[in-house]
Amino acid sequence: MSELHKAMHIAASGMLAQNVRVRVISQNIANSDSLASRPGEKPYQRQTVSFRDELDRALGTNTVRVGDIGVDKSDFGSRLDPGHPAADENGYVLLPNVKPMIEMVDLRAAQRSYQANLRVVDIARTMVSRTLELLK
Repeated sequence: MSELHKAMHIAASGMLAQNVRVRVISQNIANSDSLASRPGEKPYQRQTVSFRDELDRALGTNTVRVGDIGVDKSDFGSRLDPGHPAADENGYVLLPNVKPMIEMVDLRAAQRSYQANLRVVDIARTMVSRTLELLK
């Protein structure tokens, strides 16, 4: 396998990993207002994605993979809403630990990483194509 093909496979693994990251971020944003339905229950808890490198024996190089989809252990917020079904004895409701602004920044970073990997694939494909044209 040529070095250019290896580069395309490595970049493709990055694109797949960022795709998972975008899905998790989207889920966090969609659930940023999801409250519990009963007292004592927790609201939606933010999910996180971690990556790991993995040796691809066929390529003979490391690629990126999703390591784990975990949960953010930061504290939940609260607001006074005595009429809500999940309100505690003091009238407070727990809020998800999702901060939409942080999610948007993470989404933008994932988008940029995806685009950078896509650009690597495009450049490598163009180089392979031009090499084949020269060999004709």
